[in-house]
Amino acid sequence: MKKLAITFAMGAAALVSIGSLTVPLAAQAQPAIVIQTAPPPPRAERIPPPRRGYVWAPGHYEARGRNYVWVRGEYVRARPGYAYRAPQWREEGGRWSYNRGGWDRDGDGVPNRFDNRPNNPNRN
Repeated sequence: MKKLAITFAMGAAALVSIGSLTVPLAAQAQPAIVIQTAPPPPRAERIPPPRRGYVWAPGHYEARGRNYVWVRGEYVRARPGYAYRAPQWREEGGRWSYNRGGWDRDGDGVPNRFDNRPNNPNRN
């Protein structure tokens, strides 16, 4: 019984290590959503009174399948030293791309989890 448990543990550890080696490097890039049709105009939202220690994340449209779905705004816990970037849609050559937004520390508009050089003070 003890041998079976040790064998199982070693097999599980091997699978975890193999799985971590096969993760493609592209998985760390910011996922891009590109669509041919423009999103609807943003909806008007009533913003609740400010809350101490929170930042308002405005509502936005997300693409789900072939439809746009409205995601209501909400307060998110503030992170000292970071700026919140709201999700946004941009038109580039007749195509619409979606930037999920998120927290950014160095002010370059790229959330730190997707930034190859976060906190670089010499960035343009």
